[in-house]
Amino acid sequence: MAKKDDNPNYKVIAENRRARHDYAIEDDIECGIQLQGSEVKSLRTNTANIAESYAAVEDGELWLVNSYIAPYEQAKTWGHEERRRRKLLVSKKELSRLWNDTQRKGMTIVPLVLYFNHKGIAKLKVGIAKGKKLHDKRADKAKQDWNRQKQRLLKQNG
Repeated sequence: MAKKDDNPNYKVIAENRRARHDYAIEDDIECGIQLQGSEVKSLRTNTANIAESYAAVEDGELWLVNSYIAPYEQAKTWGHEERRRRKLLVSKKELSRLWNDTQRKGMTIVPLVLYFNHKGIAKLKVGIAKGKKLHDKRADKAKQDWNRQKQRLLKQNG
């Protein structure tokens, strides 16, 4: 994924920060997303939320379920549904890999970041994830605290 400094058109629309806390992300894939015109206009104004959404493989297609894109005010008559299912665009090879991975115990597909790439096209980064237990979350928090404390000590002494 491109950095913001490298490309002037790169823009993060929505990020699922809770996903990295609740899940152990094993792999991630960049997907296209099939949108209506009013949805794209609404995304340009940063009015989306993917925190409560998930992706699912159904009938040989990948779908984004329960994502929120606010209605676009200027498209009142030809607007879109706010929480409709949106089709995600991936290759057949990636789709079969996602389906095989979700058949394993505890694996799911979670959306991580919704953004415009350097060409101005809306993309969604999804991760193949396994849910964390409470003790895993505690261990990650302790590791984070230790790394933060280590950086402070290095900054003070070095």
